Amino acid sequence: MPDPLTPAVFRADLAEFLHQQPDEVDLEENPLYAGLDSLRIVTLAERWRATGAEVSFIELAECTSFAQWWQLLSERQAGATRGDA
Repeated sequence: MPDPLTPAVFRADLAEFLHQQPDEVDLEENPLYAGLDSLRIVTLAERWRATGAEVSFIELAECTSFAQWWQLLSERQAGATRGDA
């Protein structure tokens, strides 16, 4: 099983797609206003699903900040971990 998604990995993933450094990512920013298009969001969703965080493009698209993405991902990942035990 792949390593779980951590806040640091989450920021690094976002930074890669935003062409920023991880510490430059503003978690309160709206993903669409930050410059992520649907293809990039789908790619990130697939990457994060591979870590066990079951989340869909639609769910991410409905969020209005990266912080909301992290909340959703961490809840889904926690659910996957409890389900595996």
